[in-house]
Amino acid sequence: MSETPAVTLAATLAQMRQAWMQQRPDYTQRRDDLQRLRAVFKSRIGQMSEAISADFGHRSHHESIIADGMTVTGEIDHLLSHLRSWMKPERVGVGWRFWPARAQLRAVPVGVVGVISPWNYPVNLALVPLATAIAAGNHVLLKPSEHTPATSAFLQSLLAEVFPAERVRVVQGDASVASAFSELPFDHLVFTGSTAVGRKVMAAAAQHLTPLTLELGGKSPAMVASDYPIAGAAARLATGKWFNAGQTCIAPDYVLIDEGRIDALVDALREQVRLRYGDFSDASDYSRIINDAQFQRLKDYVSDARGRGLQVIELAQIDGERSRRERLFPPTLILQPGDDATVMQEEIFGPILPIRSYRNLDEAIATINGRDRPLALYPFSHDKATVEKIVGQTVSGGVTVNDTLLHFAINGLPFGGIGASGMGAYHGRAGFDAMSKRLPVLWQTKRAGSDLLKPPYSKVARFIDLISR
Repeated sequence: MSETPAVTLAATLAQMRQAWMQQRPDYTQRRDDLQRLRAVFKSRIGQMSEAISADFGHRSHHESIIADGMTVTGEIDHLLSHLRSWMKPERVGVGWRFWPARAQLRAVPVGVVGVISPWNYPVNLALVPLATAIAAGNHVLLKPSEHTPATSAFLQSLLAEVFPAERVRVVQGDASVASAFSELPFDHLVFTGSTAVGRKVMAAAAQHLTPLTLELGGKSPAMVASDYPIAGAAARLATGKWFNAGQTCIAPDYVLIDEGRIDALVDALREQVRLRYGDFSDASDYSRIINDAQFQRLKDYVSDARGRGLQVIELAQIDGERSRRERLFPPTLILQPGDDATVMQEEIFGPILPIRSYRNLDEAIATINGRDRPLALYPFSHDKATVEKIVGQTVSGGVTVNDTLLHFAINGLPFGGIGASGMGAYHGRAGFDAMSKRLPVLWQTKRAGSDLLKPPYSKVARFIDLISR
């Protein structure tokens, strides 16, 4: 896989924009493009899983099928089923003052959309925004992560089979190429990654006032209320936290639980690890950490916690040499960390789960509100009033009640953060609208309303008086 020279990016974008201007994709082309993408992608899902696993050192095949395979085909199906209705102009009333004029909103494509995708779900987070941009009638320039070279090569091969180069193209390269990519004058730019890098992307895009969709991260809390059974909470927290070894932007980043039940939650989580992964002698269903730098970062979090005298509980015993060699990081709990602990200051993005207790609901809500607004929030309670209080007194990117992660998988729900966790949204109609221009169009017919606005104004004084009453 060869790196794309940064100096060629501007010319590539200009060529793609020129091609788009010469033939803007109509309904037939958009539908055919999506159908071809789905068919070729489905035929190569096995290759996709192998490529992702090669990049991770090992990635559960089942996790790749669920998170990167089914999500992409499901999103394409949703786009196809709604494409005609979303493209149809929407009639808008003009009010009696402007009769017999008529007005409508049209969803028109914007041009060339840039997509910068991350390494944690390297196919899902590349192809879902790409397919959405195609549905909206745009051309796409994609920059996948340099940390997943095998998957990036897979994406390049896949997309070259489906699309001509003037419609979709893949850019390969390191962080310097990504930086140059973010400075291009796109008609819309989608970035998924860390908050720190998101700030840099936004600053680069500001040069051209490029519209942005920023999908970032942050510390997404789970809050277990006193009425919710521990066993059920543990099972769903375990799925959310240890799927993809915690390398998920909406994974529960820390848990708040009512006083007196921390030990019970620890025991229940330990049992979940045993049921799901056994003694880790096989660990084929447990994904590895993407690279040595990320593995060391997680080790440093644990070392910092131990240095502060915090209780650190590894829920599986894995030989140290094997752990380092395979980047096999055990599910780990850190109990009652203060805000000064590193694990509470940064997004964890790994299989470490801090657990803190709270005395009452107001204290727990205050803890959440004392931080940047999270990408996801997970309240656990069977009491409707409790859930409504939590949701009503916090602000987050999205909520799943009594479970984790699942709001991401609902095609009809917009996915996006707020503040430090992101800007804008995509998935389904939200993504289609974000990558379109909602163009207002007004037709005047028999008489021109502007005729009323020209001097001498005395001609319309009585009319103005009537409508002002």
